[in-house]
Parts: sequence; structure tokens; C-alpha cells
Amino acid sequence: MNTHINQLLMEKGGDVITIGPEASVFDAIKMMYAKNIGSLVVVNDNEKLAGIFVERDCFSKVILEDKSARELKVKDVMSKKVVYIAPNATIDECMAVMTKKRIRHLPVLDGDKNLVGMISIGDLVKSVSSEQESMIRDLEKYIEGSL
Repeated sequence: MNTHINQLLMEKGGDVITIGPEASVFDAIKMMYAKNIGSLVVVNDNEKLAGIFVERDCFSKVILEDKSARELKVKDVMSKKVVYIAPNATIDECMAVMTKKRIRHLPVLDGDKNLVGMISIGDLVKSVSSEQESMIRDLEKYIEGSL
């Protein structure tokens, strides 16, 4: 697919829910639940990317290790090496990165490493599905016109 991520962000909006590294894991989980999302971008005081906190972090680094979500800080369990994508990447490139890295959430950073959006696997599926439906409608119109 030749659609670029910046086009997808214009359709869905570039709002990204963020949290600070000093917040408790409990507060992060509450925020994710309230917003019905599966990840939070962790930003430092300068609003620069510091990490990403995902549902998997809760399971593997909190629950399975029998730690307290109220006592742990996000910085203690977040992923610090964040995979990201540029706004001019295509949906195909984004899907390839997500598949290769086995991730479901991908921050979008511009050339200056500023956070401009967040793409989830659900966003990509929705976009691909919509594009396929449009292609089917166009093909049906073409076939009807040639009969």
C-alpha cells in the first residue's frame, strides 16, 4: 500500500496519550483503561520520547514478578529502546516493522525526533480494509460499465 503514515494520522488525528516516567504503573494502567488503549508513550520533562509502556509490560514485569503496581514507577518497567517510524513511511513499511519486531504500537517521530502521532495495528487493519473496500467498489463499477 502506498498510503503514507502521515495521511493515516490526518484521518485519525495525531493525539497521543503520554505519561511521565515517574508516574506509578497503577496510574498508567488506570489511564490506559480509561482511554481504552494498549500503550502509553513515556515522555520526559522536555516532552521528548523516553520510552513506551505497553500492556505486555504489566504482565511480564509486574504481575509475573509479583510486584506492586502502586509502588513501581513507569520508568522501572517501560521499554527504553523504542521502535518508531517516520511520517513519510508507507503502511506496508509500518506493517513490516510491526511484524518483524512483534509489536502492536508504533510511535511516529518526525525528522527532529518530535512525537507526531501513534499508530496501532488496529489503525493499519482499518486502513487496509477501507482501501480494499474502495478498490472492490471501483472494480464493481468498472465491470457494470463494461457490460
